Amino acid sequence: QVRLVESGGGSVQAGGSLRLSCVASGKPINSACMAWFRQAPGNEREVVAGMSMGGSFTYYTDPVKGRFTIARANAMNTLYLQMNSLKSEDTAMYYCAARPSGYSCGGGVRDVSDFHYWGQGTQVTVSS
Repeated sequence: QVRLVESGGGSVQAGGSLRLSCVASGKPINSACMAWFRQAPGNEREVVAGMSMGGSFTYYTDPVKGRFTIARANAMNTLYLQMNSLKSEDTAMYYCAARPSGYSCGGGVRDVSDFHYWGQGTQVTVSS
């Protein structure tokens, strides 16, 4: 089994920055596709960014392009999300997700059902 633990959320003012981290433990997932999702109250869970193991594939949803950066340190089984120029509409619970080892990001990363492992989430609140 794989366990994902997110950290780094918090409350910031608009224009500020946060860096989210996701540490994976259990079975190795360093060959898996990983992504960050977010869910605001009353909204569906949506992908924010996704990345393949070697970084050859990255995806960002349009509202965060140019502001957020996804990165991973495979040796440490860690996924990051650097969030700059935060806006009030970025307020949400942020989740780390991973596909099983050996599953690529082929087909895209927008479908929540393609991800088998999920963290418990970390809250990001941006005040204007």
